[in-house]
Amino acid sequence: MMHIEFLVEEKSAEAFLTEMVPKITEDMISFRIIRFRGKHDLLKKLPPRLKGYQKWLPDDYVIIVLIDRDRDDCRILKNRLERYADDAGLITKTMARHGESFQVINRIAVEEIEAWYFGDTNAINKAYPRIPSSVRHKSHYRNPDSVTGGTWEHLEALFKKFGYYRTGIRKIEVAERISSGMDPEHNRSHSFQVFRDALKELIA
Repeated sequence: MMHIEFLVEEKSAEAFLTEMVPKITEDMISFRIIRFRGKHDLLKKLPPRLKGYQKWLPDDYVIIVLIDRDRDDCRILKNRLERYADDAGLITKTMARHGESFQVINRIAVEEIEAWYFGDTNAINKAYPRIPSSVRHKSHYRNPDSVTGGTWEHLEALFKKFGYYRTGIRKIEVAERISSGMDPEHNRSHSFQVFRDALKELIA
């Protein structure tokens, strides 16, 4: 059985993947999630961690780095992640020639993982029934990856508008509740689809 090591920024991403990965892979892989203390911490510690992996990584292990774009240039951030893997002597999915094996997949949530929630407003409605799934038709949310001004801020405003989390959002709880009702096959976020399809390719 293939094993995946996920490297993520924070607890909410860990909570999201704990629910979502078995749905996508249909329990055909084993996985572990290693979370860091934010994006800066992940980027700081990623180079030595990848060098550590290079010394012992089995053939049936794949590392997936999942990071928020935030306001970074997506290409610059992706190139940075690719360079870290190359410096560690690991081959990424992007680097690999056709048919060549790889050890690392770098994936970026655009602009934050909360965009993936907006990709499935039915899941938001299931978790928080006062928020109608029809919000996807609002101009702000038609393209989940193009929500401007911060997807997290938009999500927080939406919760408060419909009477949830008036004293502040509990990010881990939100991740767990929305991901539990999410259908990975019908998520409108392109960056989520790229992530999902990378997992599906691994078990194909």
